[in-house]
Amino acid sequence: MRIIGGTFKGRIIKPPQGLPARPTTDFAKEALFNVLVNRVDFEELHVLDLFSGTGNISFEFASRGAKSVTIVEKHAKSIFFIKSEFEKLNYNKVNYYKNDAFSFLKSTKQSFDLIFADPPFQEINHKELHQLLTDSYVLAQDGILIIEHQKKTNLSDLKFFKETKNYGNISFSFFSKENL
Repeated sequence: MRIIGGTFKGRIIKPPQGLPARPTTDFAKEALFNVLVNRVDFEELHVLDLFSGTGNISFEFASRGAKSVTIVEKHAKSIFFIKSEFEKLNYNKVNYYKNDAFSFLKSTKQSFDLIFADPPFQEINHKELHQLLTDSYVLAQDGILIIEHQKKTNLSDLKFFKETKNYGNISFSFFSKENL
């Protein structure tokens, strides 16, 4: 896995064997950030990365100058790996929560400009996750929610849906209370 843009562009990140994660492919991640570069000012974003896994998406937001990155991941091995990589990058605008995403969302008092959620495809009810995010203040009023999912999963009937971008078998569905 590599960081594709920003300050840390080209940096190779090598997760340890056995990490319970399915990282977003470099191809899909590059396409996602090509879309975002025209929609957001990275340096103004407070980002929430749910189901962080390897931290792949968080590293990219940090590299592009995000104001802050909050990582929620329930696996201790993943959190340890992500923390150690951020220390190597000397990036300190990151918060870590070793927690189940649903528990975190139900208890947090924070609000985020951009939320990226990459839940385990077979284990998570995408509609329940979406409702929890959009029916609360966790997603800022003008914020963007992006849910990564399998291409066969259709989220277009959910509230605040804007569009889905497909890259191979992976899709990113975009939601916003504002116009994109």
